[in-house]
Amino acid sequence: MEYLRFFTHYGMHLLAPGIIAYVFFKSNWKKVWIIFLLTMLVDVDHLFATPIFDASRCSINFHPLHSYYAIAVYFLLLIPKKTRIVAIALLFHMLTDALDCLWIS
Repeated sequence: MEYLRFFTHYGMHLLAPGIIAYVFFKSNWKKVWIIFLLTMLVDVDHLFATPIFDASRCSINFHPLHSYYAIAVYFLLLIPKKTRIVAIALLFHMLTDALDCLWIS
């Protein structure tokens, strides 16, 4: 079961963004995929937790950049066209982490 959780989580962080980029942003899919991957830098907030990694901890509303306040800001970033792809990528990241929380409970 842990293997399924691992492959689902990291597949959604790495592979699914490539599929989303290719399907919805065909002309710039590589650039969009890179943006999706770069938004994983939001996980830097894990470095401030003790322990840094805990498989039984839900990231959503635990880490500052995964908080409900941060997620609200990511929704606001959907409004300007210039930040829309970054916002989509951040929200997809939060969705991925939220789905991972379901494995814990």
